[in-house]
Amino acid sequence: MLSNSSKYALKAVLYLALNSDESRKILAKNISEPINVPRAYIAKLLQELSRHNLVSSTRGPKGGFFLNVENRAATLIKIVDVIDGDHRLRSCMLSLKECNEDHPCPLHGLVGNAKSNFIKNLEKTTINDLAIDLEQQKSFLPV
Repeated sequence: MLSNSSKYALKAVLYLALNSDESRKILAKNISEPINVPRAYIAKLLQELSRHNLVSSTRGPKGGFFLNVENRAATLIKIVDVIDGDHRLRSCMLSLKECNEDHPCPLHGLVGNAKSNFIKNLEKTTINDLAIDLEQQKSFLPV
């Protein structure tokens, strides 16, 4: 359901959540290898997230990307919507414009509830929620 770009962006943001703050900024090139995403690609994604205030950044010799308290409070759906647009997760699996609850496509019933629940979870889960799970080793991220 998530594009590779959204997956990469989420991995980068979680890496930042665990390894950065306002006094410890990280360059895109130093995020690339641990999360296994090409440097130029992750830089582009992080710049886009920064433009939408989901990631913080500063320029200069001590510059780089980091997460502040406000960034950590952002929900996951905001990241996905910035990277993929708000239509990707909410659109029909067969790309039928007319598909909806009252006029479903053949796959609608197969993914409808699962997709709705997934979106609801993305809307209520914050970056900080996942960072806490990682810190408490309730989940893992190979970095």
